[in-house]
Amino acid sequence: MSVNPTVRSDTPEPSFMGTVAIVSRIFAPEPAAASFRLAALATALARSGARTVVVTSTFTPDVGGANEAVDDDVIVRRFPVLRNKDGYVRGYLQYLSFDVPLAARLLFARGIKAVVVEPPPTTAAVVRGVCAIRRIPYFYYAADIWSDASTTVANSVVVRAVRAVELWALRGASGVLSVSSTVTQRLAELGISERVLEVGNGVDTDLFAEHGIQHPHDSPYFLYAGTASEVHGATIFVDALTLVRETHPNARIIFVGQGADRSELERRGKELGEGAVEFLPRVPPTKVAEMLRSAVASLASVKPGVGYDLAFPTKLYASVACGTPAVFAGAGPGAKFVSDLHAGWVADYSPDHVAEAMIAALSSDRDSVQRGALAERAAQVVSITAIANAGAQFIIDTTFVSGANVRDEPPARDEKR
Repeated sequence: MSVNPTVRSDTPEPSFMGTVAIVSRIFAPEPAAASFRLAALATALARSGARTVVVTSTFTPDVGGANEAVDDDVIVRRFPVLRNKDGYVRGYLQYLSFDVPLAARLLFARGIKAVVVEPPPTTAAVVRGVCAIRRIPYFYYAADIWSDASTTVANSVVVRAVRAVELWALRGASGVLSVSSTVTQRLAELGISERVLEVGNGVDTDLFAEHGIQHPHDSPYFLYAGTASEVHGATIFVDALTLVRETHPNARIIFVGQGADRSELERRGKELGEGAVEFLPRVPPTKVAEMLRSAVASLASVKPGVGYDLAFPTKLYASVACGTPAVFAGAGPGAKFVSDLHAGWVADYSPDHVAEAMIAALSSDRDSVQRGALAERAAQVVSITAIANAGAQFIIDTTFVSGANVRDEPPARDEKR
């Protein structure tokens, strides 16, 4: 395998590089931001010359048949795991069903020279323990700060416990990959400022693109694709739709995915009448792209005042890559992203303001030229390939070039490669 041109000339030849293991409870083709991010990183590592193994879970039948979207040289090892009633690996019992067997799988896996771990912090804590025993470095992929998010759903005792585990996992890492400036800033506030690389975040711009199959429809619709949890407060869009339909009676919303607010969304949606709000289960990314291309606009939100204003809805990346403008409601860096990219409308978190933004989207009648221009601008800033290459370079340089040491133990003697 040839070395990717983005890898520096002092990077060891592929034949001298060992195995990098990526550990995550979810992975492609399961539709989630983490899946796309890690699939791109796995491909970048493999193309840079590292033997790459992904340790993850088996996925549910509803995402079967989707492309794994990783390099042929990436080995994906899947194991059964508990899932909640919505099919997600979400909840302490579900996390433990992945974390407990993981310890043995990592401890006895042969040839691993480094590990990349995706949250939750419990998984990262297992990785830190195993890597300390094996005296190998690990890298924490910080997509967000879990202990901050837990304040919305847990009591103070649980939050403090999550914070302690998360900080312990972060402090032991040989490197931390941050997905945004807000996460980087929050890491610094928590005392994690060294060994942090801000790689950013994005989507597969070949998959999410302006040109391609479109979703058939007979009335204008907004698309909310992804998790609808307490942090997001997506119910604001259903409340706003009541006002929107006073002037645009055929307008509707399609929700794709699950989340803690799903039942409340369904309840409010029924009050608007037949067909006003449609709910679909998780669908493959290709289907999401089709639906985005035909939507008036995508919908994304972060509910202010719940203690997690730094959250960024990654669904915005997919939307703009398809040339579809977005309506963003609430707090956080999503508002700045939409404004800076001239990618749609930003509204305060209230039904009146959100309705105004949705009506503006319905009235804008953006043509293919405008959508093409948005997709072009987006491609410059949301390409997940460039982001993955930067992350892979950081991991390879730290592990194989500079020789990372485990922070829990004295440096091990150099091995012959």
